[in-house]
Amino acid sequence: MMPRIRFIFICVCACLLSSCATVPITGRTQLELIPANTMLSMSFQQYDDFLKNHKLSADSAQTRMVKTVGERIQGAVEEYMTEHGLSARLNGYVWEFNVVENEEANAWCMPGGKVVVYTGILPITQDENGLAVVLSHEIAHAIARHGDERMSQGLLTEMGGFALSTALEQKPEKTRALWMTAFGVGANLGVILPYSRLHENEADHLGLIFMAMAGYDPHRAVAFWERMAQQKGGSASLEFLSTHPSDQTRINKILATIPEAMKYYKPRSY
Repeated sequence: MMPRIRFIFICVCACLLSSCATVPITGRTQLELIPANTMLSMSFQQYDDFLKNHKLSADSAQTRMVKTVGERIQGAVEEYMTEHGLSARLNGYVWEFNVVENEEANAWCMPGGKVVVYTGILPITQDENGLAVVLSHEIAHAIARHGDERMSQGLLTEMGGFALSTALEQKPEKTRALWMTAFGVGANLGVILPYSRLHENEADHLGLIFMAMAGYDPHRAVAFWERMAQQKGGSASLEFLSTHPSDQTRINKILATIPEAMKYYKPRSY
């Protein structure tokens, strides 16, 4: 059996024999082998370890802006989930927003609402609107459980279908490395596995709706991704670009999604 066909066969069998989940808004069925409470427990531990080993930004204005925008996106996510009967998906979330001194243009969100923004991306976000695009996109990855999905796939294809607890016990270093690549946490921790085009499209879709509900105009996403496209290839430090392809196809998809997102737009008075 060819490797790709074998992988698809394994995933299908896993879905049938274990459990599947549904992505909010898009309704896509996804592979989910790891219990949510297990993912949250590991997330909180990994997040704390990351912060202990990285310098937080000393710029109080930067940090305040990230926390302000992040909390608005958080409120929008919670509102959407409540309105659509999906509040249980946020059980165990302990939201946290931090800014780390790092020249890479990167940001990420772990399960449970654990967010980090690197200072290197702030010159590209420019203001609250650009930051809202980044935060809503990264939070959307977490809400859609894309990292969980990739972690499940990794346990199947790279670790022989081990349960996470068994993998941690028998192959702790390999399991932690798999975690870091699944959630895109820092190039210094190994080669980051790019999100698939499917995951990126879903994160853009959900992110536009979340930022609109938080009071940020979804049209601003186009300008941000255009700035990212201009930076592409210009600096090896743009880790965000290596995992988040920025091209005209993506911008066209965003433009096509904006009318739907605008239905959720709730302008804020500054």
